[in-house]
Amino acid sequence: MSVVLVTGATGRVGRHVVTQLREAGVEVRALTRDPGKSGFTGDLRDPKSLVDALDGVEAVFLVWPFGTAEGAGAVLEVVAQRARRVVYLSSAAVRDHEREIERLVGRSGLEWTILRPHAFAANALRWADQVPAGVVRESYGKAAMSPVDERDIAAVAVRALLDDGHHGATHVLTGPESLTQADQARLIGEALGRPVRWHELPPQATRDRLLASGWPPDATDAMLDAQAALVETPGPTTSAVEDVTGTPARTFRDWARDHAHAFREADDLMRAARIHEYGEASVIRYDEVPRPRPGSGEVLIEVAATSFNPSEVGLRLGLLDGVLPVTLPHTLGWDVSGRVVETGAGVTEFAPGDQVIGLVDGAAAEYTVASASALARAPETIPLEAAAAVPVAGLTAWQAVFEHARVTAGQRVLVNGAGGGIGLFAVQLAKRAGATVIATASPRSRDAVRALGADEVVDYTRDPLPGGMDVVLNLAGITPEAAGELAALARPDGVIVTVATPIDSPRATHFVSRNDPGQLAELVALIDAGRLTVEIAESHPLTGLHHIHLRAESGQTRGKIIIIPKGTP
Repeated sequence: MSVVLVTGATGRVGRHVVTQLREAGVEVRALTRDPGKSGFTGDLRDPKSLVDALDGVEAVFLVWPFGTAEGAGAVLEVVAQRARRVVYLSSAAVRDHEREIERLVGRSGLEWTILRPHAFAANALRWADQVPAGVVRESYGKAAMSPVDERDIAAVAVRALLDDGHHGATHVLTGPESLTQADQARLIGEALGRPVRWHELPPQATRDRLLASGWPPDATDAMLDAQAALVETPGPTTSAVEDVTGTPARTFRDWARDHAHAFREADDLMRAARIHEYGEASVIRYDEVPRPRPGSGEVLIEVAATSFNPSEVGLRLGLLDGVLPVTLPHTLGWDVSGRVVETGAGVTEFAPGDQVIGLVDGAAAEYTVASASALARAPETIPLEAAAAVPVAGLTAWQAVFEHARVTAGQRVLVNGAGGGIGLFAVQLAKRAGATVIATASPRSRDAVRALGADEVVDYTRDPLPGGMDVVLNLAGITPEAAGELAALARPDGVIVTVATPIDSPRATHFVSRNDPGQLAELVALIDAGRLTVEIAESHPLTGLHHIHLRAESGQTRGKIIIIPKGTP
């Protein structure tokens, strides 16, 4: 019996490859990074981890989930030492990294087949949150393509994995009919038994929405350019699915009928980033869970964004259990910015449509419930997504500067960790108090910190820190030795405040910030008055949260990073 290893086994195509191989009586090994899941454990970033999974394998279905080809050659070397055949899922766009992987596949010494699907029918799922309202708002409704059902892509992959005769072939896969995007929306409506119409948006409006939802600018522009081209020149329609499988490709109408539940359930289910156990970043799962309902005194918030806080790495590892105990499974995310969509009994502060921010639990989701009394109205002068950077970092900085350090005019204040999310606020607030601010920052953060008002920026990787400080604010995780050195920089009657590593000094205060809607409102007022700047370093979709955790653990993050749940693939 053939043995086939499937990477990307839980993806849109991979899960159907697994199912169809098993239906054909083939032994399937589904590769997973999570030892807790059924399947064979391995990670494409570590080729040696694939050795056990490849033992006795004849063919491999290769999905490369990364945006570069780095490491693909080493993986193919390991595969070629043990397997005979590889089927690589590329794309019709043949982006630079895909072209390079195709080249590596062709030189691997394996029997190889490349699949280049055009637009997935499943791309229409990005409209699931709009369809219930009966209208899809996007650009290029006249862009025409032949959407291919992911089950048909899998069927071609299965034949290439099991049958001879596909070596050296590149199969360009499409559905059987060309449809505009507006046609696709209409057919989804037919499957649901109610009309769904297309509302054309200007390309810039779509671009702004995609950028706000975490899409990289290059990818956003490439997609919009491709759609614009499809208005003038529709995408191809090929017979490759039927040629390879002997069965006609499914129509988009078939796909819409079979996936109607996804559009009906859009109002009842949501995506959430959760941990079911403590551990490394791979324990973060992106679950479909029931949308919560607000109780008395609560509001339901459609989350525009949450933000990443480094302390969540400690929570994920279980290191904060004594300080911030949680019940597993636990939805990540403390910062929220969003719109109120429903209010519980007794709520008078907010109404549906109001834009709010707050420090809550479970904000790394498409919706979250919060006590109305815990929220403040969002700033009006910055994008709602950017406002997610304010609650945790802003409140922590406010309480450090004004409550614990009691910074006053004329004082010399050292802000250690000024390039972080809290630090960028602390620098501005200390300056507003009239202090002379000396900030520590890496070279990559220096310009941003100086632009926000620091009088002096010290490169802590190279230069010694000045002493004689009236106030030392430590906002970074440091070693006990470094904490002692930092404490020595304060004057004998100086004040030391730390929110990260405790500092062993009778003058030091170590605190955990608390929610305070009144202070949030004051921060919002400063933002709207142009007296406080909100800096966003990066934005990412919800499904990129585990990568942010990995980068944070290796010191590769800077400033505030916001996470956009809606529209997450």
